[in-house]
Amino acid sequence: MWLILAFFSATFLGVYDSVKKKALASNAVIPVLFLNTLFSSLIFLPFIILSTTTTVLDDTPVHVGSGGWDMHKYIVLKAVIVLSSWILGYFGTKHLPLTIAGPINATRPVMVLVGALLVFGERLNGWQWAGVMLAVASFLLLSRSGKKEGIDFRHDHWIYMIVGAAALGAVSGLYDKYLMAPVGEGGVGLDRMMVQSWYNVYQCLMMGIVLLLLWWPRHKQTTPFRWDWAIIGVSIFLSTADFLYFYSLSLPSAMISIVSMVRRGSVVVSFLFGALFFHEKNLSAKAFDLALVLLGMLCLYIGSR
Repeated sequence: MWLILAFFSATFLGVYDSVKKKALASNAVIPVLFLNTLFSSLIFLPFIILSTTTTVLDDTPVHVGSGGWDMHKYIVLKAVIVLSSWILGYFGTKHLPLTIAGPINATRPVMVLVGALLVFGERLNGWQWAGVMLAVASFLLLSRSGKKEGIDFRHDHWIYMIVGAAALGAVSGLYDKYLMAPVGEGGVGLDRMMVQSWYNVYQCLMMGIVLLLLWWPRHKQTTPFRWDWAIIGVSIFLSTADFLYFYSLSLPSAMISIVSMVRRGSVVVSFLFGALFFHEKNLSAKAFDLALVLLGMLCLYIGSR
């Protein structure tokens, strides 16, 4: 069951990446991101209120657990990590083709694996090392494909932003494992809906501050903001993808390494959107690079069984 939920999460995540590209086209990044966090918070606010004031949602998958600052402080840190990743990712996605940004972001499971190696002392087997090597090879080949479109991986700061977003996303994935692991297993044991609901609220508050202090005073000298209905779609598809992701992790026997890898399969959906709707270039070479990424993920999956 948890694996099926992970595949559905990947599908919605791929659509989210594609709709996000549409919302950011010729648009100011910071207000778009603020509105995304606002709409995501509004989606979960009814669940928070009903769970706190009534028993209607008791024993349902959307019940939001309660807790004091001793729990919320962990969620605030989660919000900081994710929001930092999103800020970098939104700027990178706006200025790079989906067929380049997607495969780079898909290397996140490799970063999770390396993080587990460094943080948790895990040891990689042969299959896992093969997956890491394939991911590195795909990145090098992708840089070659990018040069044909005038993108120099060594000097393009948008590339650095996408890589930074992927790295912070990997940190978030490892942190999720810690947040929702039972206390007896060294985790915090937080309720998954509590994490997802409140980290959206905290992100909205943080982005509100960023909007007022950094963007608004200079908004007339920067890229103007324009409304696009795709902005609402971003919040809906991301919230659905994250709900399925957290739900899958909460089920018995769910493995964060496999869920993370399956979730990165979203790159196939975003790649297809980039090809069909954004008419991006040099697709044959990028498709080969993407195939290496997916092959690397398959090796990671085999090695993690």
